[in-house]
Amino acid sequence: QESRGTAMDEKKRPKEGLIAVIGDEDTVTGFLLAGVGQRDQRGNSNFLVVDQNTKRAKISNAFKEFTTRNDVSIVLVTQDIATDIRKEIDEHDAVIPTVLEIPSKAVKYDKSKDVIVRRVYRLLGKDLDEEVHKEKMKGRM
Repeated sequence: QESRGTAMDEKKRPKEGLIAVIGDEDTVTGFLLAGVGQRDQRGNSNFLVVDQNTKRAKISNAFKEFTTRNDVSIVLVTQDIATDIRKEIDEHDAVIPTVLEIPSKAVKYDKSKDVIVRRVYRLLGKDLDEEVHKEKMKGRM
């Protein structure tokens, strides 16, 4: 496994990095309208629009590209798509770029699947699965 986040890598990284987005058309379009989009001279961009015809390999390759670029500080992935590349997300352990799972319009956000939320619960010594179960039971009452 390659080492990331070394002092040398941090020196190469600009102080203000890009936000990369992997998501459905509505989500990506929203971020592009907010000014997040970027395309370089070679046609490389910091976003990927995913639809039902997008192959898992293309999503995985985009995620790997975004998480290894020195100009990207945050990678946003809609949670439904994050589920498709869970292995790659779980293997990403660098602080920068930070990978954040965000809700999509089509699928309700599930905090029990979010890697960052799981890490926070673990750091606090709490059991996320137990907490989610309690919330579900509370909702039934």
